[in-house]
Amino acid sequence: MASNNAARAPAPQDAASKPKETALLWNPDNVKDVAESLGIGNLNEEALRTLAQDVEYRIGQVIIEALRFMKGAKRSTLTTQDIASALKVLDVEPLYGYDSTRPLRYGEAGIGTGQPIFYLEDEEVDFEKLINNPLPKVPRDSNFTGMSICCVAQHRDTRSFLSSLVTGHWLAIEGVQPTIPQNPSTNESRSQELLPKGPGANPALPAVAGNQGANFRPAVKHIISTELTLYFEKVQSALLDDNPEPVAQELRAAALESVKSDPGIHQLVPYFVNFICNEVSHHMDDLFILRRMMELTDALVENPEIYLDPYASPLSAPVLTCLLGRKLGNENGQDWLNEVYLLREFSASLIGRICQKYATSNKMLRPKMTRTCLKHFLDINMPASVWYGAILGLSAAGGPESIRVLALQNFKNFSDGMLQKLKEGGNDSNQIELEAILGAIIKAIRTLLPEQNLLMANGVNGTSDRETSELKEFLGDLIGERVARLGDHQLVQTVLDARAFSAH
Repeated sequence: MASNNAARAPAPQDAASKPKETALLWNPDNVKDVAESLGIGNLNEEALRTLAQDVEYRIGQVIIEALRFMKGAKRSTLTTQDIASALKVLDVEPLYGYDSTRPLRYGEAGIGTGQPIFYLEDEEVDFEKLINNPLPKVPRDSNFTGMSICCVAQHRDTRSFLSSLVTGHWLAIEGVQPTIPQNPSTNESRSQELLPKGPGANPALPAVAGNQGANFRPAVKHIISTELTLYFEKVQSALLDDNPEPVAQELRAAALESVKSDPGIHQLVPYFVNFICNEVSHHMDDLFILRRMMELTDALVENPEIYLDPYASPLSAPVLTCLLGRKLGNENGQDWLNEVYLLREFSASLIGRICQKYATSNKMLRPKMTRTCLKHFLDINMPASVWYGAILGLSAAGGPESIRVLALQNFKNFSDGMLQKLKEGGNDSNQIELEAILGAIIKAIRTLLPEQNLLMANGVNGTSDRETSELKEFLGDLIGERVARLGDHQLVQTVLDARAFSAH
């Protein structure tokens, strides 16, 4: 009997020594819901309880700090501003959207379990007073304000000439808001400050709240200096001046040189890009303007002081237009054809420099340019000058690998189909275009070898009959014969080695 009592004696001591779990004010189910919304669904009860205790502790910290702000302001009502100030002191990201000039009223309701639920009480409004109150003013109609350019005369030799866009009205001048119809008046601004805000406010009752005016927020626009405005205008006028006089040509060269080297025009970059895109899209029939826009693009790319990475894609669009456009200019004849081919060649070099300079920051730039050029090169409905620009652009944008992997595999079909039609055309224009395209293709193929290897070979190695037949079989008769004429054994072997890519 005594032994049994001795055995039972320690049990009450163990029960008394075991600490009781503290009751939580924050429901752990809320923590579980948040964790599941974040993809964490395997939290155990101990982790949920620990996180709930931490939430209670953090909320207590915020409330204590907010009470300090309330007492410091000698108030007896806690406001959302006190909570925001407390969050700022505790280095916690503040809440947005909860702001009011009067305290929010919370109601309490029970759900039958003894645990209260708090809610925001709706403001009670006298229906008769609401009906008899005057209606608010009708808001002003929406409209658009056009941008204008300041024009100030200045000597043509000035380096800092150009452009500040003037907005529809001033938001503020040296910190002072001007009294103009577009800006809200002092009474309107004050009435907006006194309006109730936050979840407890009712935005549908502006008349009851005393709001008799509409809320206008002026737009903030990019402002540049008058000197830059002048600079931009002078560059525009110098580039678009088609006067053949030497003075006009000197001004054009000076403007391009200034854009190429001036470090203070970074604010004008979006305006230059927009200017180039507009001029190219609206003057496809004017080779003079297209050439000037490509020269301006070249000057922007060559300027080492400006940051063009965000504008690489929009700047490539007008260059691709000049490279692959179906019809450039509205003339005919040998001189016009030469100008078109020179413009496409210059545009191809620009595409290559843009891809090389901005491929690091824009990963998809080079693949997009290469794919676009290849698509136009293989399109049988394109004119011959487009094929010329496409093969040059493909070589410049994609480099030797694009020629080895993409172009060489398609040269046979291109030679037997498109080039053969040009050869059979018979007229002088077709023969000139045929020679130009073959020259561009040979130039692209020669990029497969480093430049020093081409200089060392210098066409003295010769090409055997077997290699010539293999080249014609792989590249087509016209292109294979031209490659064989080079007499560069190393280049021929490199081209023939590329047949391995067509097997995969």
